[in-house]
Amino acid sequence: MGDYSRQETDAKVGTAAQTREKDWRKAISDHVAYALLVYTGLHIFVTVKAISEGFPSLLPYFALVVLIAAIIPACRWFERRWTDLSDDQATDPAYADAFRRDIIALWFLAIGLPIALTAFFKAIFALA
Repeated sequence: MGDYSRQETDAKVGTAAQTREKDWRKAISDHVAYALLVYTGLHIFVTVKAISEGFPSLLPYFALVVLIAAIIPACRWFERRWTDLSDDQATDPAYADAFRRDIIALWFLAIGLPIALTAFFKAIFALA
């Protein structure tokens, strides 16, 4: 009886995990949250360092606030596209390709933008 109960529990846990993995609304929210953390971390440690090397003032910190505030609407746009899905659509595997495209774009933005900004600021400093 113990084995049957354990198998039943394992099956329920597996089913719950599969359902959770297929919920596009939850998955996009997780990706947006992590992308914002990565973007902010990269922005702080890469871009602000490059800016502060050229401008000894409050400009790097002002740029940090402005650029983080600018990324939030873009991330919110990605999230809104998926959170408005119905319960049936949220678990529909037909959305997998669209979800993958949005995730790639989101992470490209989160990682690429701080690196591009750093390259831009370094180019400006090189010209000055």
